[in-house]
Amino acid sequence: MAERRAAVQAGLRAVAPMVAAVIPFGVTAGVAGLDAGLGAALTLGMSVIVFAGAAQLASIQLMDAGAAAPLVVMTALLINLRMLMYSAHLAAYFGYLPLRWRALMAYILTDQAYALSVPKMMNNASASNAHWFFIGVAIPLWVVWQLATAFGYWAGTAMPASWELGFIVPLIFLALLMPAVQSRPSVVAAVVAGSISVLGGGLPAGLGLTLGALTGILAGVLAEQWWRHE
Repeated sequence: MAERRAAVQAGLRAVAPMVAAVIPFGVTAGVAGLDAGLGAALTLGMSVIVFAGAAQLASIQLMDAGAAAPLVVMTALLINLRMLMYSAHLAAYFGYLPLRWRALMAYILTDQAYALSVPKMMNNASASNAHWFFIGVAIPLWVVWQLATAFGYWAGTAMPASWELGFIVPLIFLALLMPAVQSRPSVVAAVVAGSISVLGGGLPAGLGLTLGALTGILAGVLAEQWWRHE
């Protein structure tokens, strides 16, 4: 019991500096749901069920644009494909656990939980308590995300409609985008995706956003191959 408690506490200490960064993102998800007219139940339900920041924001944007349900689901799945790679890696360490544990850990898996847990386990941490460290990292992120989303929705309802809080969502996406644009292929991908999204803004069912994302990815891959073989 003492070793489990120590592992959880170590996880809590490791994730503490990252928790604050989740708050503005969660608040934005709440505001986005309100701005899109999803209602409190659906907005907060997405945070509980989906629990994926970028996927939630993209899905809300698509629903706000009138996209068809299959398109929204496909987009969310594509954005979260990296979780498959994370899970495949973590399976080497946690595959022995009962299904109930693996199901819980799959649900609360995030970029931060993966990034903090893998080095810990690769440094020969006790395998028998590694999942408790993971819990110590992941649970605070889940709790803060739910609270931040709820606060964002509540704060949005308290603000005058004339404030147009929907502008926060694209600003957050820009804040996430800029640090990632660090190479020529990423610049090409960003420019192509942004241009196609703007040009396709009038397309039905949010197709402009989807086409922009797909063409941007394709352009980035082609650009990387081009410069690699120069």
